[in-house]
Amino acid sequence: MADDTVLYDVTERIATVTLNRPEARNALSSDVLRRLPALIAQAESDDNVDVIILTGADPAFCAGLDLKELGSTGGNLGSSSSSERGPFPRLSKPLIGAINGVAITGGFELALNCDFLIASEHAKFGDTHSRVGVMPGWGLTVLLPQAIGVRRAREMSFTGNFMLAEEALAFGLVNHVVPHAELLPFTRSIALDICGNEQDGVRQIRSTYDAIATDDDAWESEARDGRAWSRVQFTPEKVAARREKIQQRGKQQ
Repeated sequence: MADDTVLYDVTERIATVTLNRPEARNALSSDVLRRLPALIAQAESDDNVDVIILTGADPAFCAGLDLKELGSTGGNLGSSSSSERGPFPRLSKPLIGAINGVAITGGFELALNCDFLIASEHAKFGDTHSRVGVMPGWGLTVLLPQAIGVRRAREMSFTGNFMLAEEALAFGLVNHVVPHAELLPFTRSIALDICGNEQDGVRQIRSTYDAIATDDDAWESEARDGRAWSRVQFTPEKVAARREKIQQRGKQQ
């Protein structure tokens, strides 16, 4: 059922949102792209929630846009469009990414839009936009350089090569790397530390960090270039051909 593609749970003032298409490595179908922001918005408006955790059902965090749907109808590409900047509605509450496996392209962008990341030892990060021929639309070209520096970000985007969990820790992309079985308990312990603070203060500090880190011109440049690319380069046939290439290369990763 579509309602099962993203799960939602609230315990101890922590909302856990779980991408739940493990057989498809939690790829972003149209259903997921509708349900995910709705559940994040639900957590934001729930007075019983202070912190939000985003994770995936094993073995992956998120493999990006569902390439089968993208190659046939492109419906999920349209579903990713939003009047909001990024994949989530505007938030006042902290959003922690618990990265349990691969976070690729659109899935990588989901992770980058979290306030900070905690990674399982199994986590891997990759920007394969240039392989599949879809441009970033959720701020990757802004957020990735902020996290790891522009030169490393360029290398990741130009090559499509993956960054392992320990590399991600060394480069500052993630805050912690923990054994896989400890990922959610550890992330919840950090979330509970946040819940124990004065929430108006937490949210004001988060808002201030957001204002300092925001570069509206950079976000608009990415959006403008993405729209231009889609008009000229995106057809289901072209994406299907690129999909085949990325799947073949993925088998070699």
